[in-house]
Amino acid sequence: MIDVYSDATPNGHKVHIMLEECGLPYRVHHINIGQGDQFKPEFLAISPNNKIPAIVDADGSDGKPFSLFESGAILVYLASKSGRFLGESDRQKFTTLQWLMFQMGGVGPMLGQAHHFRIYAPEKIEYAVNRYTNEAKRLYSVIDKQLSTHAFLAGDEYTIADIATFPWLRSWKNQGIDWADYPHAKRWFDEISERPAVKRGVEVLANARKPLLDEKSKEMLFGATQYQRH
Repeated sequence: MIDVYSDATPNGHKVHIMLEECGLPYRVHHINIGQGDQFKPEFLAISPNNKIPAIVDADGSDGKPFSLFESGAILVYLASKSGRFLGESDRQKFTTLQWLMFQMGGVGPMLGQAHHFRIYAPEKIEYAVNRYTNEAKRLYSVIDKQLSTHAFLAGDEYTIADIATFPWLRSWKNQGIDWADYPHAKRWFDEISERPAVKRGVEVLANARKPLLDEKSKEMLFGATQYQRH
């Protein structure tokens, strides 16, 4: 059994979708990031960076419980454990991993900044809004170009690169994106949206997620609490 400590965010949904796709048994523990659950000692013990998601696999590869944080690392671990969605050959595996790193190093951080400055920032800073909106458009263009010649990000097979990237593109409207500008990415997005495991994965904890616009949520996510030593 895999225990998942998560919330209904793009990074959380990556792991929810992967577990649904793999069919591995799991149970979810809601970490309410708007209320500060990510700073509790019991969560920090498995996720020292105070970010969701994190997992504890009761049956690690050495037969002992194994905990892991960072969504990309979790996806690689689950792919290895299940033998799915990473690729068979070294060429396939490293191609998948490069697109996973593209998501982890670019798509997630940059689209996250676009969300912040377009939606959550207490004041609209034109320079920041333009910078991260333009970067979002650039990243969508990279994805669209890749998908103009491939069915999926890492080639002809659905992989953890797609699983990692898809949840971040669900908020395309908040990122200032018009799908008409990215027809190949839209084709890919629509196809993945219809996968049964994806439909199940994005519903995990969806009812528990509340708009992060109240003052406590803003403090937990963007205020001084985030930068204290825990």
